Formats: sequence, C-alpha cells, structure tokens
Amino acid sequence: MSEVLASYIPIAIFIGIALVIGLALLIAPFAVAYKAPDSEKLSAFECGFNAFDDARMKFDIRFYLVSILFIVFDLEVAFLFPWAVSFGDMAGSVSGR
Repeated sequence: MSEVLASYIPIAIFIGIALVIGLALLIAPFAVAYKAPDSEKLSAFECGFNAFDDARMKFDIRFYLVSILFIVFDLEVAFLFPWAVSFGDMAGSVSGR
C-alpha cells in the first residue's frame, strides 16, 4: 500500500507548488501596489471624454451590430484554421504525392 501512496507524491508536490505560486501571485500585487493614486487616475474614463449622461441612456444600434459582426467573423476564423492546416494534406493526397 505504501508503494501506491508513494506514487502520488509527485502529484502532491505539484499541487503544493501550484498553490504556493498561485497564492504568491494573488498576494504580490497588494504588497507592491502604488498606494496613493492621483485624482486623474481616479476620474471616470469613457473613450477619452468625461461621462455626460446616465448609463442607461439610449445609443445607436450600430455598436451592437459591429460587436456581433466581430464575434461572427472571429468565430469563422477559429473554425477555418483547422481546415486550413489540414488543407495541405488534402491537396497532397489529391495530386498523388
């Protein structure tokens, strides 16, 4: 039984190292962060100009359309990439190589 438990020691070491690194990355920003931001950093920022109206105001539908088009074409490229990678193999098999 001790041989079975001994085979899990590398996994336990890996989990321990991962926890130490994860906790260090979570705690380090609080230790080295700049504590006194100026008023410019704390001000509201919206595309280079100050906010001038309520966040619930109506705005043009083109913003939604552009984002939907971006998502559609981004996903299209993600689906075309595996096809493009395997296209060389398909073209080689058709030409008789």
